[in-house]
Amino acid sequence: LYQDALVLALTRFGSLRDRSAYRPWFYRIVVNLYKNRTRRPWWRNLSPLTREIEESVGGTNPAFGHAARRTLDLAFGAISNEDRALITLFEMEGWSIAELARLKGKSEGAVKVRLCRARRKMRDALARQISANRTGKTVKSNVSKDEICVATKPNVD
Repeated sequence: LYQDALVLALTRFGSLRDRSAYRPWFYRIVVNLYKNRTRRPWWRNLSPLTREIEESVGGTNPAFGHAARRTLDLAFGAISNEDRALITLFEMEGWSIAELARLKGKSEGAVKVRLCRARRKMRDALARQISANRTGKTVKSNVSKDEICVATKPNVD
């Protein structure tokens, strides 16, 4: 995805009007390529297992990675694709609210509200799952939503 986005950005760099807006323009390309790929049939999304990939995965215990991935999938499953993109760009990629507002064409306040609501939906989904795992059935959560960390912003020095 990243390589395809780079190739596409390089071929269309001449059409970029404002060079200072390169970062949001490039991320829009990545998001659009991702959306187009997810619309494809599942067998076209498969990548062949190469020797390098097989050796890099090697003898590590994948249980922790699988558990983290299941938790992340559960949390992300509670929100829309647009909200997922906002959360990823803000929390994991370190984008500012102003950059996201410019990318989405909305006010900074609207972006803050969407981020807050998306985080709340993710926390609710995780809290319901934790309660269901503790009791063996689905019930209202007695887990404090403040105890659940959805995503943390990386330290940018």
